[in-house]
Amino acid sequence: MTGVLVTGGTGKTGGELVRLLRGRGVPVRVASRNPADGDPDAIRFDWADPATHQAALAGLDRVFLVPPVQSVDPMPSVGPFLAEARHLGVRKVVLLGSAIPLAPRAPELAAEVRAQPGGVVLRPSGFMQNFLSPHPLGRRIRRDGEIRTAAGDGRIGWIDTRDIAATAAALLSDHDAVPGDRRDYLLTGPQSLSYPEAAAIITAGTGLPVRVVRVSADEQTAQLQADGILAEFAAILAAADAGVRAGHEAEISTAVLDLTGRPPRTFAQFVEEHAARWAAPAG
Repeated sequence: MTGVLVTGGTGKTGGELVRLLRGRGVPVRVASRNPADGDPDAIRFDWADPATHQAALAGLDRVFLVPPVQSVDPMPSVGPFLAEARHLGVRKVVLLGSAIPLAPRAPELAAEVRAQPGGVVLRPSGFMQNFLSPHPLGRRIRRDGEIRTAAGDGRIGWIDTRDIAATAAALLSDHDAVPGDRRDYLLTGPQSLSYPEAAAIITAGTGLPVRVVRVSADEQTAQLQADGILAEFAAILAAADAGVRAGHEAEISTAVLDLTGRPPRTFAQFVEEHAARWAAPAG
């Protein structure tokens, strides 16, 4: 059998990738900790349970790899998984990474994937979907009409997760080698925006007044912990915002257009499509 194992297959990016691959007639195995009842392609997969890994990989030749969520060190679980994938004959691995590494060993993981047969690293910028509930940022916008950030006026090349999925689908839909043997793609939307600029677009598109509250990295860490983020990972996210403030995530790429043949969605388009989400009662 050939086909694609989609880890994180019920998440924002993975779920859309599954839909796109099925639409192209590509066999898919949907891996998640809580597989959907009634989906014959769903399988239980847990990074913390290595016993689930071999069964998820068996018979497939491509993998969409989403590392453990909120993990400060993904290598102890992902490293052996990649070794097993190579042993079982997987010919292509596409990693969902990040434009700013969110774990100390994230660069090591990316290097390990690039060393795999057909290994490709996708490094998306900030997700537009973070502005929607249930993400803590989206919940605060809807509940309090505010964004609390240590990023200052730093800009981010916000990208819709649907565009990330589309690039992954382009890479995983066939058995061909990576286009031009390229192994790393920065993925962004068509423009970089600061939080104040994004807030203004949401306000204009929804009528919901959204203000930006500037906080320190320590204050943001504490707020993220209060929102349920693990302490170590909260500190990493706050440090990432400090990197944004320093201008480290303002770069824009053409990778979505290059790989899919169409431009990525703008933030204004995203807001227009999801305006009703901000108008719904706060939860």
